[in-house]
Amino acid sequence: MSATEPDAGGLLESPAYPPLVRILAVVLIVDLLAFGLWSLPALRSAEWSTPSLLLFGGAAACIVWVGYWIVYSRTRLEGDVLTQTWIWNRRADAAQVTQLKLVHWRLLDRIVAPRLLVRQGPAVTWFHSADARLLTGFAERVAGRLTLNRGPSSVQRPG
Repeated sequence: MSATEPDAGGLLESPAYPPLVRILAVVLIVDLLAFGLWSLPALRSAEWSTPSLLLFGGAAACIVWVGYWIVYSRTRLEGDVLTQTWIWNRRADAAQVTQLKLVHWRLLDRIVAPRLLVRQGPAVTWFHSADARLLTGFAERVAGRLTLNRGPSSVQRPG
């Protein structure tokens, strides 16, 4: 099974970010760690206050944490539910969606992940997926539910 082909249960799954973005995240984190090790003698000779050490350590932890989630975040469509693992997990149910907007620049797929803006009542959530087919699959399920809820009498026909 490839990253975005459905299995027997109708599950679609893909990384949240394209491979190039994930590679860049790893390279940037390794470079920052190498620069930190290279700067260690100068950093040791400086006088540090407790708040500045906490700020420096917190910034380093945030960079590593976000880099980890860029590399390991996954987006999954299972039935009518779209989920994305991230620092906090995101979840959208097709039955609750009131508005969708797909942002996808095909020419920039390698560096900009396709994303779907999902509005569920007052909450707005962005979902990223390395494969736009997963996001369009969710959008099609939402559109199918909207046409079923409206019924044939409320569908406007051109002409």
